[in-house]
Amino acid sequence: MTVLGKSPAFADLGGACSGYLVREGSTTLVMDIGNGVFGKLRAAVDYTTVDAVVISHMHADHTLDLVPFAYALLYSPSGSVREEPVRLVVPVGGRDALRRIVGSWGGEELMEQAFAVEEYASGDELEVGDVRIRTQSVPHFHPNTNALELTPRAGGGGRVTYGADHGPTDALVEFARDTDLLLIEATLVEPEEEAPRGHITPREAGEHGRRASARRLVVTHYSDLIDRAWLRAEAEEGFGGPVTFAAEGDVYEV
Repeated sequence: MTVLGKSPAFADLGGACSGYLVREGSTTLVMDIGNGVFGKLRAAVDYTTVDAVVISHMHADHTLDLVPFAYALLYSPSGSVREEPVRLVVPVGGRDALRRIVGSWGGEELMEQAFAVEEYASGDELEVGDVRIRTQSVPHFHPNTNALELTPRAGGGGRVTYGADHGPTDALVEFARDTDLLLIEATLVEPEEEAPRGHITPREAGEHGRRASARRLVVTHYSDLIDRAWLRAEAEEGFGGPVTFAAEGDVYEV
């Protein structure tokens, strides 16, 4: 898994919002594709070789670069245009959300022309080439937000759990139980004062990882405006051990 973008709702200086490149066997997929991610994707792989994009929830910082990706797939001046659309897997309601959001930019059919759009419900199990994906609803400001678990379809290998965006949640702890790598957000400096909550702090991120007995904890969705030493101290205090902080270009082998 390669980190293409790890920023929260606004990108770091020179950075990008949420986006992760996953390669397993002959399969290449992108997990979330927020603003700034498509350029990072192009630097990592030939975008025409991507088999699928899987979206955790429909907020802009996780979906916005579907627009430049669609234009590149349909209108590349280099001639490297795919004959078949890329598979795009979105939560329930995602298809209509894309039509509403993108309609004013490129017409309501832009997404349908570039991508083979399908929806999944929380709790569904998906198969994307050589990757098996389990989904789990987590509490966030968007009603259909899902944590994603990735494992090889062939069996063996490692297990990656991506928490997406979420408030404090026992559901994620159980979903991620004994995972090899838990990729977890740490958006906040202080907890939200009013319920319902939609994000967590670095200390809470560490606590979620400890409770899940995650073998490795990677903290993401944090801003470069927050002091890194403080972030690390808080997350490691919660986790009870060393924590890795996601950075663009980082590669994790599981």
